Amino acid sequence: MSKRALRPVLPDAQVVPALDPERLAPMAAEAVSALMAEGESENTVRSYQAALRYWAAWYWLRYAQTIELPMPVSAVQQFIVDHVERRTSSGLESAMPPAVDQALVQCGVKTKLGPPALATVQQRLSVLSKVHQLKNLASPMHDPKVKELMAKTRRAYAKRGVTPDKKAALTLEPLQAMLNTCDDSLRGVRDRALLLFGWASGGRRRSEVTAATMENICKVGLRAYSFTLLHSKTNQAGVARPDSEKPVLDEAADALSAWIRRSGITNGPIFRRIRRGDKVGEPLAAAAVRDIVRDRAALAGLPDDFAAHSLRSGFVTEAARQNISLGETMAVTGHTSAATLVGYFRAAESQRSAAARLFSSTKTSQNGPPATDAE
Repeated sequence: MSKRALRPVLPDAQVVPALDPERLAPMAAEAVSALMAEGESENTVRSYQAALRYWAAWYWLRYAQTIELPMPVSAVQQFIVDHVERRTSSGLESAMPPAVDQALVQCGVKTKLGPPALATVQQRLSVLSKVHQLKNLASPMHDPKVKELMAKTRRAYAKRGVTPDKKAALTLEPLQAMLNTCDDSLRGVRDRALLLFGWASGGRRRSEVTAATMENICKVGLRAYSFTLLHSKTNQAGVARPDSEKPVLDEAADALSAWIRRSGITNGPIFRRIRRGDKVGEPLAAAAVRDIVRDRAALAGLPDDFAAHSLRSGFVTEAARQNISLGETMAVTGHTSAATLVGYFRAAESQRSAAARLFSSTKTSQNGPPATDAE
């Protein structure tokens, strides 16, 4: 990355005084290389690279210096108050100068003006902490002042009713609505196979869907495949485990067979791009799974809050709704901790709770059974 790319220019006639941090050692390019060498997933590496580019641009605009390690605690505190909102007499505000915010957007490290989501701020702090760890340096995120500031910030956001932006769960009803938009065209056959494969095999992550190949699926019955998932978020080393085999059955198997037959794919990645003239092209990128889910949701007239992760959360939610045991669900999804799934199961149980319908049941008993036509 060139120095020029890390030095966005403030708009004309807008001057922001440079702060005076301590001098530190250069870090951005080395940190990206070190993170890539760790064997992280492509999506994780890309998110780390984006976070580090943002840190470098913000630091240059605020301090007129190239970012260096270790980061002083005061600079991290400044980053936090620049990016989160606090209550003032005139409403919610952050400490980010408008000119700096505009410059961050203009140089391409920020998509829009205004404070990012709290989860984005926390992710960028986490990336910086990881870089310090790789360099065997004390992380400023472990400083009591920073920890206390973030704890109080999270509490302030919670008191305002700000909740994490979770994508909608793609349960059976919206999934069926999306499938109904998949016609007999090559694209429709592919999208139907992809949606059912990603959902029915246990709610696969988008990277797991695009990593599926002809070599790691095996037809084991008339309407059944076995998909061998060796590498995943919870199995980075690719170690063979008892739960590595994921079933693709019934309608999902039919859809997969139809796509393989129509596409003519015999080896390599299963899900591919479709080019002009119905030509099957290169393998899909992970981001394409998100786009397919969003496009099919739009065609079905569904809200725009579905994304790739909706396949996974939807499978778990539907399993809870249908009283599938926690252990059986985990065996298919590949979750290693029950804590993640418990929330879905508790939500499903609450919908069936007699206590939650206490008012309705009491009202019915007081008024007697509902009248019938015979009465």
